Amino acid sequence: MRKNGMSFDSRNEECGEMDMTNEQYYDLIRPYEDARRLLETRLEILNHSLYGSRAVCGPIHNMQSRIKAKKSIEDKLKRLGQRDGVTNARDYLQDIAGIRVICYFVDDIYNVAAGLKRQSDLVLVKERDYIATPKPNGYRSYHIVLGAPVYCLDAMEYFPVEVQFRTMSMDFWASMEHRICYKKNPEHRERLEQEFLTYAAVLKEIEEKFEEHREHRESGGPLEEAD
Repeated sequence: MRKNGMSFDSRNEECGEMDMTNEQYYDLIRPYEDARRLLETRLEILNHSLYGSRAVCGPIHNMQSRIKAKKSIEDKLKRLGQRDGVTNARDYLQDIAGIRVICYFVDDIYNVAAGLKRQSDLVLVKERDYIATPKPNGYRSYHIVLGAPVYCLDAMEYFPVEVQFRTMSMDFWASMEHRICYKKNPEHRERLEQEFLTYAAVLKEIEEKFEEHREHRESGGPLEEAD
């Protein structure tokens, strides 16, 4: 059976599959770990090869990756109205494996993402550009889900890996917003949300100023005097 562009086991939870055990969880995530490592390697190669000798350093500042914990899988399936189990996890979740890529500039994000999409053995499943169109709360990021080939004996299967691209300022904003506005269920939520929307605009402006400095440096022109 194919769901979300991937090929998966055709068993149906409604036909008797029990909730996922710890052993089933570890079996489930093994190929996702392989897919994640493959994407991490591709990203590392792009980081030191994409710009060649034109830059002292690559477009990526750092990378973080994770495999969704068993409880996180169970909670997300519940939010989706699906029963816990291996088949539903495969069929309905595209972010069991995830990589967060922190780039220096917005152009770096688009360049690295384009480099991944040009690789013929990766399958583009989904992309969401929250940089061009930020979320109403000010969240900015670029999300892409890619199917990565995982080979086992004489078979090959694609497994999805969600890659989130952010600049350092986007990551700072998202991390603080998640900690203050989401995790702790704060008082005065509406006021905080409005303040964070303002912070997002300020950080975007700062980011654009750094872009200007980079452009002046790369063009060899003089920096403009500050007002």
